[in-house]
Amino acid sequence: MTELLLIPGMFLVTFSVRYLLFGVAGKVRFPPWLTSALSFVPPAVLTAIIVPALLLPRGELWLQADNPWLLSGIFAALVSFWRRDLLTTIVTGMLFFMLLRFGFGL
Repeated sequence: MTELLLIPGMFLVTFSVRYLLFGVAGKVRFPPWLTSALSFVPPAVLTAIIVPALLLPRGELWLQADNPWLLSGIFAALVSFWRRDLLTTIVTGMLFFMLLRFGFGL
């Protein structure tokens, strides 16, 4: 019974927060310094997610050459700088990771 109330409650909270933000999106103007500062949020969040996944895949620091997560991350970064295409970067990084994990058994 609690789940039946929880799901609509979560929907209402999520929808109302997002609807309010979309409703005032064109009416609120941020100062230039805040707009500039907010442009650094996506790279900071992605870095906070990716770096621990590459360096701490087993819960402790792993910087050896047999770390497939780290090697795949480096490979994906090189592909990203070379091709400048997100889909190519993701696909080649995942293929390289699968080759290391399942092909070479790292």
